[in-house]
Amino acid sequence: MPESSIVVRPEPRDSGSFSAARRLQAAGLRSAIAAFERAAAEVPIPAPPQPIVIADYGAATGHNSLLPIGAAVAVLRGRTRPEHSVFIVHTDMPDNDFTALFRTLEEDPDTYLRKDRACFPSAVGRSFYSQILPSNSVNLGWSSYAVQWLSRVPAGIEDHLQVDSCSDASVRAAYAKQAAHDWHEFIAFRGRELCPGGRLVVTTMAIGEDGEFGYRPLLSAMADGLDELAAAGLVTAEEVRRMCVPTVGRRERDFRAPFAPSGRFEGLEIEHLDLFDAEDRFWDRYQIEKDTKAFGARWADFARAAVFPTLSTALAGGVTDPRVGELFDRVERGIAARLAAAPERMRIPLAHVVLLKRRR
Repeated sequence: MPESSIVVRPEPRDSGSFSAARRLQAAGLRSAIAAFERAAAEVPIPAPPQPIVIADYGAATGHNSLLPIGAAVAVLRGRTRPEHSVFIVHTDMPDNDFTALFRTLEEDPDTYLRKDRACFPSAVGRSFYSQILPSNSVNLGWSSYAVQWLSRVPAGIEDHLQVDSCSDASVRAAYAKQAAHDWHEFIAFRGRELCPGGRLVVTTMAIGEDGEFGYRPLLSAMADGLDELAAAGLVTAEEVRRMCVPTVGRRERDFRAPFAPSGRFEGLEIEHLDLFDAEDRFWDRYQIEKDTKAFGARWADFARAAVFPTLSTALAGGVTDPRVGELFDRVERGIAARLAAAPERMRIPLAHVVLLKRRR
C-alpha cells in the first residue's frame, strides 16, 4: 500500500444485521452511552426554530450510532419541546456505504427515527481530519471506533500486520508521528465545529499502562493464515508484505499531548478520560457454551468485517481483484481454526474521551 493511500475504515459485510463487529464493539458502548447522556444533559440548547445539531463522526453503516444518539435525544427531549428539531449529521469518508447507512436508519429496530419523528438525519462524505461542518454549529458530537484508523499509511509493516507488533523502530516512530498528527487534526477541527458549551464523546482503541495494544491471538492467526496462502500460491509474498492494518492505540499521554501545557486546545479541554480493558464478549460466551468452533468463528467473522477490506487493497488488482472472495473465505477459515484450537481471552484496551468547548 503506497504511503499516500487514504485509509477507508471498513464496514461490516452484513450491514442489515447485528454483525459480529457490532456485537464485539458493543462491549465498550454501554459506558460511552452513559457519558453521551451526561453530555446531552449539560450542553446548551439553541432556541427554536434553530435545530439542535448532533454530529456522528465516522458513522460507517450506523450500527454504533443508533443507541447512543437515541439515548441522547431522549435526554434532550427532557429539556425541550417534542417538536424542537434535532438535526443529525452522519459523517464518513466519501466511499463509505451511505446507502447501507440510510437503510440502517430506516430499518434497524434500534433506529432513533422510530422513537422521535422530529429527528432529521443527513450525511457528509468527507474525512473528519478536516473541517466538515460550519464553525460553532455542533451542540453534541459522537465518534466510536473511528479515530484509531490513520488518515494515511506512513510506512509499510514488513514483519507483521499491525504496527504494535512491528520490530522496526523507524516504522513504529512513523506510525506514532502520524497518529499524533491525526489526533491533533481531529480535535482541532472539532474545536472549530462545536458550539461554546458543546461536548464530544469519543470511543477508540487505546494502549494500556503496560504498553499493550491487544488483539495478539487474532493478529497472529491472521498473519499465519496469510503466510500459508502465500506458500500455497493464492497470493504472492510481495502482496502479503504490503498488507497491514493501519490502526493505532493511544496512551493517556497521547490523548493529552495537544492540550499541553495549558489544558486547552482550539477552545477544547478534556473533561473526562478513561482507559480500560473492555470485556471480550466472545470469550464470555465461550465460557458458557464451551464451543471452541463458535469462539473461533466469531472472532474470524469480526476480522473479516473489520479489516479484510483493508488487506485487499494490497492485492495486485486492489479491492476488485478476482481473488478477493477466495482470499477472504480462506483467511477467515484459517483464523477460525487457529483460535478454536487454542481459545484465549482477547485483550481489548479502549479509551473514552469527553471533550468540552468552554463558553467564552
